[in-house]
Amino acid sequence: MRSMDATDEPRPATSGDPLLTPFRLGRLPLRNRIVSTSHASMLDDGGIPGERYQRYHEVKAQGGLAMTMVGGSAMASPDSSWGGGQLNLSGDGVVPHLRALAERIHRHGAAVMCQVSHLGRRATAYGAHWLPVLAPSRIRETRNRNFPKEMDHADIARIVADYAAAARRCAEAGLDGVETVTGGHLIGQFLSPRTNTRTDAYGGSIENRARFGLMVHRAIREAVGPDTVVGIRFVIDEGVADGLSFGDAVAAARLFEREGGIDYINCIYGRMDSDLVLTEHNMPGMFQPGAPFLDRVAQFRRETTLPLIHAAGIRDVATARHVIREGIVDLVGMTRAHIADPDIVAKILRGEEERIRPCVGASYCLYKKVNCIHNPASGRETVLAHTVEPAERSLKVVVVGGGPGGLEAARVSAERGHRVVLMEAGARLGGQILVATAAAERRDLIGIVDWRVAELERLGVETRLNAFAEADDILAEAPDAVIVATGGVPDLDWLDGAEFCDSVWDVLTGSVPGKDDALIYDGTGRQAALSCALRLAGEGRTVTVATPDDALALEMPYSDRTGFRKQVAERGIRSLVDARLTKVLRAGNRLVAILSNEYTGHEIRIEAAQVIVEHGTVPMDDLYGALRGRSANDGVTRLDTLMRRGDDPPPAAGGFVLHRIGDAVSSRDIHSAIHDAYRLGSGL
Repeated sequence: MRSMDATDEPRPATSGDPLLTPFRLGRLPLRNRIVSTSHASMLDDGGIPGERYQRYHEVKAQGGLAMTMVGGSAMASPDSSWGGGQLNLSGDGVVPHLRALAERIHRHGAAVMCQVSHLGRRATAYGAHWLPVLAPSRIRETRNRNFPKEMDHADIARIVADYAAAARRCAEAGLDGVETVTGGHLIGQFLSPRTNTRTDAYGGSIENRARFGLMVHRAIREAVGPDTVVGIRFVIDEGVADGLSFGDAVAAARLFEREGGIDYINCIYGRMDSDLVLTEHNMPGMFQPGAPFLDRVAQFRRETTLPLIHAAGIRDVATARHVIREGIVDLVGMTRAHIADPDIVAKILRGEEERIRPCVGASYCLYKKVNCIHNPASGRETVLAHTVEPAERSLKVVVVGGGPGGLEAARVSAERGHRVVLMEAGARLGGQILVATAAAERRDLIGIVDWRVAELERLGVETRLNAFAEADDILAEAPDAVIVATGGVPDLDWLDGAEFCDSVWDVLTGSVPGKDDALIYDGTGRQAALSCALRLAGEGRTVTVATPDDALALEMPYSDRTGFRKQVAERGIRSLVDARLTKVLRAGNRLVAILSNEYTGHEIRIEAAQVIVEHGTVPMDDLYGALRGRSANDGVTRLDTLMRRGDDPPPAAGGFVLHRIGDAVSSRDIHSAIHDAYRLGSGL
């Protein structure tokens, strides 16, 4: 822990912004009210916080937050593994690495804490050390699918000691504090009547169900002493009739306040024993409103006395400021917001709040941990910087295409000091994001476009709309570099009878109306087809979705996948899996879709008024083909360039290099296009 003396008091705020007001958490002074809470980044090296892990958290400290919390679900015991991706606090080997991490964070004026936990029934018996899973009672969790052994008194004593030893290692390494977690983890499994059916001293009344957690916290406090902050990430209501009620949560919180030696409570809501409740409660996805549990947290605040933290779905500064100003909590967790932009506090302090890269709630960071859908540097701090360096000489860069990849290529090139012209064939910037945001549940993705448009204006990029560029138009600009980001168009040419079908794009954008009964063929498992299905069902249409996959929504973050599946069920949309579309025929004023079962080959015929197809995109690469032979590099983007292992040499005088990115190469996703653009542009 950082050394402290009598002068080490929180300094007065430098403005009237409540977010910038200092705060003291236990004996720990914090420079402002913004924190990043613990989460599984998957950046560890076999349970050790190595260089990737440390840099990921260091950039947030550099960006000005008060505290970053590491070790999401960090293992207190060897039998607390879900198979990888957790810090391992069960042995002394982690201490030097935690010490290096703490020194890096403290160097930038921030504090650092570690979450210490035992997963209980959420662990796996089929990985890591292949140890039996333990829990208060023999009740299986749906999500992690293990049958646990009911803990006996020896198990309880061992794990209490393991918690204390793990916390001691954190304190010895110089971390400022530790945090346990209830929720679906072991302490919470004891607290909840859904998972604790014991009849001994650890079951029954709330006092008995809290006994294990109190033993853990007393042991932790004894191990770390009075100067180390100790907190608990605490479920204030499981939100289900047979679970931990709000009243019992308040009673348990008062026990921890009085007897547990804790300094704060980090409020969370709900359960995490299935993908659906995990993303509706603990980590709200795109089907939930922002900051959905503030009213419940405010109610809990009235029942408790300790400082509170809360983080669920607080994605923007305005909401965070409201939470602090109204006294709902004392510290606000902007965890996913810092994955989108680790410089949130620095930008507030510089008067550049409008330049904060927004978290758009896509939950991509839960899918490809911890990559943000539109910040390619997050989770890649050892190979990509969050800001680009000025180029040695200014180039003329022409970017063709105003989708996410083209916008990013133009932005990064301009940040490097190049003279940039962006040409977009349409009347609006945004590309395929404009199609995606036509679905109500994905409307917040427009923040990806709006932020970049504002940045291009700030950087003075010349943007030309309604500019369908031909090769001669590009050559007339005398470019040094050309980046083709023309995207793709819906891929239907493979289908016999495609002329009778509509694309998902047609329906989502309203260029083709939906008909009374429709078959939607989803050949990708991405969001587009099911967004279209929800649109039509909402209009009262009868909808069937067919896919060659063995389930709907396979190529989505689990938060999106569960949300879409729930909506499909609620709206009565029929689904047909393991069915590949092979042909569409006209039968009078109706259509017949012919599908083949993926396993048996048996033919399936479905009659509908409309067949709508989603099968990714075909690259729009005519311009690239026309320019390739005239370019200095034959249009070849070296893999070493994309992997940032060396920059390409600049073109000779009078020549230009040509690159293409995003869906102009192949049908991928928003992050891939932006990642291409960032890597390429930062090397020009």
